Amino acid sequence: MASGCMLRCTKGVRLPLNRSKCYMPQTMRDIFEDIVKHQPLDPMESARQGGRLKLRKRFYEKAEAKAGPEGVQVVLDGKPIRTPARRLLGAPAPALAEAIAAEWQAQGDVIDPAAMPLTRLANAILDGVTDKPAAVAAEIEKYLGSDLLLYRAETPEGLIAAQARHWDPVIEWARATLGARFILAQGVTFVRQPDGAAAAAARAIPSDPWKLGALSSITTLTGSALLSLALDAGRITVDQAWTAAQVDEDWSTATWGRDELALERHALREIEMRAAAKVLALA
Repeated sequence: MASGCMLRCTKGVRLPLNRSKCYMPQTMRDIFEDIVKHQPLDPMESARQGGRLKLRKRFYEKAEAKAGPEGVQVVLDGKPIRTPARRLLGAPAPALAEAIAAEWQAQGDVIDPAAMPLTRLANAILDGVTDKPAAVAAEIEKYLGSDLLLYRAETPEGLIAAQARHWDPVIEWARATLGARFILAQGVTFVRQPDGAAAAAARAIPSDPWKLGALSSITTLTGSALLSLALDAGRITVDQAWTAAQVDEDWSTATWGRDELALERHALREIEMRAAAKVLALA
């Protein structure tokens, strides 16, 4: 999964970046791949394109999860489907595979990938994480060196207080539980963290590809590996993690007014983030 970055303004505020049962399995796989072949593995880009993905007519009656030789697979009318890289679409845990199948079953007359965040994330994990977990973990660790939570606004006082209220408990948790002693910075100038701080926190990064992929998605969407690690550890809830990630953006909206395009992107990112949190919980 590719990592993203958040832009910061001069005051330290980060800115957002016909149904038929008579078909051959190969044909079904080709249709599925045509639906998702342009889907980016980067969850941020996936969120941006969510409303523009090509829609196709639904070509199956029933989607369900069934146990198979490679875990629990998602099947359409009993036929397996595959990811863009032609891996069997499924999940290691029955509950997660059932949740993915439920997305397919919930589709109407057309298949809308924008309404299938778990499926998109499963594709990304199966095709982009399982073969290179170390590289994905390294990308998450990079965030720890310039994590969202480490860079604080210089003004105004209301924003400074909001950042402290939502971010300080996670910083303290990382210090007390992970042994990661980060230092805070004001403004946008990069501050090198103490030797060992990021490495200490990085030891909490999971090795399981599914959890790792979900963690990578949350990190990229929020701009904070610390928030994703705290969520994985149960230190914060998904609601708390999302609220913390949006402190700067929410302050900007309250101060300068609504930006409909930004709100749309915000909603798409939240859908992606909550799907990743579900994978983290069920994997």
